[in-house]
Amino acid sequence: MLESTFKFPNQTAFYKGKVRDVYTIEDKWMVMFVSDRISAFDVVLPRPIPFKGQVLNQIAAIMLDATKDIVPNWVKSVPLPNATVGLKCETFPVEMVVRGNLTGHAWRTYKSGKRELCGVALPEGLKENDYFPGGPIITPTTKAHEGHDEDISRDEIISSGLVSKAEYEQLEKYTLALFERGRELAAKRGLILVDTKYEFGKIGDTIYLIDEIHTPDSSRFFYAEGYEEKQKAGQPQKQLSKEFVREWLMENGFQGKEGQQVPEMTDAFVESVTNRYIELFENITGQPFKKEPVSPEASEKKIIETLNGLK
Repeated sequence: MLESTFKFPNQTAFYKGKVRDVYTIEDKWMVMFVSDRISAFDVVLPRPIPFKGQVLNQIAAIMLDATKDIVPNWVKSVPLPNATVGLKCETFPVEMVVRGNLTGHAWRTYKSGKRELCGVALPEGLKENDYFPGGPIITPTTKAHEGHDEDISRDEIISSGLVSKAEYEQLEKYTLALFERGRELAAKRGLILVDTKYEFGKIGDTIYLIDEIHTPDSSRFFYAEGYEEKQKAGQPQKQLSKEFVREWLMENGFQGKEGQQVPEMTDAFVESVTNRYIELFENITGQPFKKEPVSPEASEKKIIETLNGLK
């Protein structure tokens, strides 16, 4: 599915993101379709990746179910392979990014000579992909509707009133507990959950975990086997994420900068990306992936039935 064009009964809003189409019903429920669109460098690429939406939606469903004892989440039903129905929450305007290893943006910051990220002090003497010696760190960002999210510190979030002190402290507790659970689940699959992000919302005074969690689009995984040897030898770690798409784009001269053209996505390349996403699903969940095509007509009917059942 490249995009959805539904109009549901009692629909009160519609939002099209880079990857998701989100419908609000009666200002109470949300219907989230995870499309087959793929983005990199804040650009939506011109061709969809078949079954990518199903991969992301089903990983998120499995992981949200596996963490609901830690914090309640927004999901009420997963009626379709690529769609979830749940509660509409008032979203906190920050994303809780949590990092267990010095990788990606954190490594680039460290390599530049800085020893602080989002107000968190970084110790001397670390190598790329090392574990943080004091345990995982939280490096929040602002939640941008367009363009890039921006790094922000805990103190800045609280002092600016973006989130109250009491609520932010609760978000921190949930974030670290979710990351610990995520690492436990990954370890069972021979993986290391390196970094990820969580988004939260609330209804009244109750905080809910929202959106997706522990998917290859929101998280980075390393293979546990060979991790120590690669670190000692200064070699790159074997990753499980959508980083391979970014690498292909960079190899073909595209980093999302003005004037750059997205390279041609051939049928063979698109098929290879689909296969990689299916591989990611099976590695992360330990379950076989079953391709489940759905028609727009059947999707609309199933969602309406689901919404009627929630009333």
